[in-house]
Order: sequence, then C-alpha cells, then structure tokens
Amino acid sequence: MNKNVRPQRKAELQLRARGSRWVAGTDEAGRGAWAGPIVAAAVILPRRCMVRGIRDSKMLTPRRRTELYEEIVSVAVSYSVVVISRIVIDRRGIQYANMAALRGSILKLTVRPDAALVDAFRIQCGSTPTHAIIRGDAKELCIAAASIIAKVSRDRLMDALHTRYPQYQFDRNKGYGTAQHRRSIERHGVCREHRTSYAPIRLCIESRRAVCR
Repeated sequence: MNKNVRPQRKAELQLRARGSRWVAGTDEAGRGAWAGPIVAAAVILPRRCMVRGIRDSKMLTPRRRTELYEEIVSVAVSYSVVVISRIVIDRRGIQYANMAALRGSILKLTVRPDAALVDAFRIQCGSTPTHAIIRGDAKELCIAAASIIAKVSRDRLMDALHTRYPQYQFDRNKGYGTAQHRRSIERHGVCREHRTSYAPIRLCIESRRAVCR
C-alpha cells in the first residue's frame, strides 16, 4: 500500500453533484481482533475540511492518529461512535456485529446524512442510501477520517481493559493475535473479553484453561 496516496473526495463530490448535501463516511476497527469489542465510527466532514494529513488509520503512527482524531472531531459537522461488545460478537457472529456497528454509526449521527460511503461492506441503513467502496479508507477522505475515529476510540477502550487484565498487554496488542498475545493466553488462559467464537480462543478453552475472573 502506497503511503503517499492521499484519500480524495471523488465519490463524495459525485453524490453532492446529484443533490446530496451531507455525505457521511463510516468504517470499523477491531474486526480481526481476538479480544474486545468491534467499534465503528461515522463522520460528516465540512465542505471545506482544513485538516491536513488524514489517511487510512493503519498508515499512521498512534501519536499522529490521536492528533488527527482531535482535529477531525473538532471540525466535523457530526460524528458518532458505536461499540458492539464481545458478547454480541460471540452470540451473533462477527459479520452481524460488523454490520450492526456500521449501520448504527450512521443512524447515530446528529445530522442526518443524505448518503453514506462505507468501507468495503454493503449495508442497508433505512432510507439513507449507502455506497460500498473497496479500500475506501485509502480512497475517500470521509471514510479515512472515520477509520481514525474508530481506531482511536477502540484503542482507548483496549487501554482501559489493560488495567483490568494487564497480563495480556491489551495496551500493546489491542486484542489482536500477536505472538505475545498468544503466549499470554497459553500462560494465563482466556479472560472474559476474549472472543470465544474465534478458533484460537475456542481451542484454548477446549484445552481446559481457566477463564480469568
């Protein structure tokens, strides 16, 4: 992925040309993690967005993501964050949780968008038209901005979980399946924030490791 490629507003401007006044972007963070929630964010940027350096959140350092998060939320016409818990993920499946988070983030906006651009997924969102864009977080500015809000919001939740379960180092791995995280599970078993429907975690439980309290 080329880090020098900057997200544009091509699809957003096309929708505006067809009469959409407000166009939202939405994206999620945490889909592939072994622990913790999935978080989605939606954002409507002002017509003239003066925030510089917005990129796909994966292309940014943690410090720069946080800086951009603060800038984006300060200028946004509207933004929202939706958190879907590990319990829902395990009960209903990650696909359901992912769609619910994206849909919910759009519906939670205090300014109703005339259309929404979604990173990769096709979703239904009531009367709001949605448009799936493959690798949208790298292509469309509003989706990239949403990816930053979602990522920073989820990282903060995982930092908070670290204080409850320091043995897993959630402040570093954010719940993803790193080698360190795997070693921690092998040593301590799983905790209540691990996604028991995911194969690596299910195998750990089947091997009779205890659940942390």
